[in-house]
Amino acid sequence: MEFVPKDERVDKVQVDDSEEEPKWYVVHTYSGYENKIKAAIDKVVDNRGMREQILEVRIPTREVVEKKNGKTTVTESNLYPGYLFIRMHMSDDAWYTIRNTQGVTGFVGPGAKPSALSERDLKSMGLAEEPKILDEYAVGDEITVIEGPLEGFTGTIDEVNPQQGKVRVNLSMFGRMTPTELEFSQIHKLKP
Repeated sequence: MEFVPKDERVDKVQVDDSEEEPKWYVVHTYSGYENKIKAAIDKVVDNRGMREQILEVRIPTREVVEKKNGKTTVTESNLYPGYLFIRMHMSDDAWYTIRNTQGVTGFVGPGAKPSALSERDLKSMGLAEEPKILDEYAVGDEITVIEGPLEGFTGTIDEVNPQQGKVRVNLSMFGRMTPTELEFSQIHKLKP
């Protein structure tokens, strides 16, 4: 049996090149090296001009609050150690590029064929596509709260944060203005 270096293997996967929308795939990696492997994939993708095929490499994390010796610290913790999530158009070239990146042990899926994550999987893992937020709210807009404990109060938008889907509103409460942070889903813009 002859040893063939990983980069010279001619492993190919039969994939459908006609898919229109990119899909999320899971890649198994060496645990603890996810950030280095993500950086390596991003570098290879940029160097080979494959950004249209391999759109995004993500390591889902969560904030962890730790209290030690009376001090509170917030750190990022990997939700799925040993895995990367890649949004891509699956093709032989894209598959080969990812599969042959140092530290990647393979795609998750039956046999040699990678399996794309379903919409249900994406939602449960926190990878679902962010809803497109229209610029429907602006500083100075009059709103009413339609959900939550402040339902029924009215106020004026002071700050809009579309990335988080939140606004800071000065609500008229008990005869004075009170700054409050609310989600887009909790407010309704009053007509001018």
